[in-house]
Amino acid sequence: MFPYVNIFGKQISSYAIMAAVGAITAGAVACRSARKKGLDDYNILMMLLIVVVGIMIGGHVMYGITNMNKLVMFIKHLGNTPNMKTFFVALGDIFGGSVFYGGLIGGMLFGYIYLKKKKLPVGECIDIVTPVIPLFHFFGRIGCFLVGCCYGVESKLGFTYDHSLVESANHVNRFPIQLVEASYNLLLFFLLYYLYRKNKMRHKLLGLYLLLYPIGRFIFEFFRGDEYRGFLFGLSTSQIISIILFIFSIYIIYIKKDEAKKV
Repeated sequence: MFPYVNIFGKQISSYAIMAAVGAITAGAVACRSARKKGLDDYNILMMLLIVVVGIMIGGHVMYGITNMNKLVMFIKHLGNTPNMKTFFVALGDIFGGSVFYGGLIGGMLFGYIYLKKKKLPVGECIDIVTPVIPLFHFFGRIGCFLVGCCYGVESKLGFTYDHSLVESANHVNRFPIQLVEASYNLLLFFLLYYLYRKNKMRHKLLGLYLLLYPIGRFIFEFFRGDEYRGFLFGLSTSQIISIILFIFSIYIIYIKKDEAKKV
C-alpha cells in the first residue's frame, strides 16, 4: 500500500513509523499505569527498553530458525566465504527478518531478568506491561499492512499490492489478514486493560494473554499467504509455538494457582 513515507526528502519505512508510534503509545500507557499504582515509572520505562532489546534479538533469532536450511548451508560453507561483504550479506539473508513470537519470547525473558536483577515486584510490573503488548502489536500489524509483509492468501475480498516490499505479494488480490490480526490485538488490549484497572486476574494477566493470543494466531495462520516462515507437521512455526504457549498459559493460570493454594 504505502511502504515508505517521504519526510524532508527522505524515505522512511511505514512499518518503522508505526512501530515507533506503537512503542511510544505503549510506553505512555504503561508509565501512566505505574504512576497510578504508586510505582516508579522510570523502572517501568527502563524495563520496556530492555524488553525492546529482547524483542529485537529474539525476533531475528527466530527468523533465522525458520531459515534453518539456509543456516545449515551457511555453516557448511563458512570456510569458503570469499570476503566479509559476502559473509554479512548471507547473515542478513538468514537473520534479516523478524518473527513476532521470537520477539515476544525474547522480550519476556529479558524483562523478567531485569525485574529480578533490580529486585522489583515481578507480578505487579508484569501486570502493568501485559496490556500494552497487544497494543504495540496492533500498531505493528498496521505497519505490516502498509508495507505489504505478512500478507494474506489470494482472495476476492482484499487488496492488491503494487509496491509491496515483498515481491510475491504484488499484483495479486490478498486477504487483509494483517488488519484482522490488528483488530484482534486491539480487542485484547481493551480486555486486558479493563481487567487490570478493575484489579481482576491479578498476576494472571500475562497467562490470559498467552492463552487468548495464540488461539487467534493459530487461526490467522491459515489465512497467511507467505510460506517462508517454516512448516512442521502441516502447521506453521507460529502455530507450533501457539500450541506451546497455550499449554504454558494453562500452567500459569490454573496449575500454578493450585500450587499456591497448597503452600
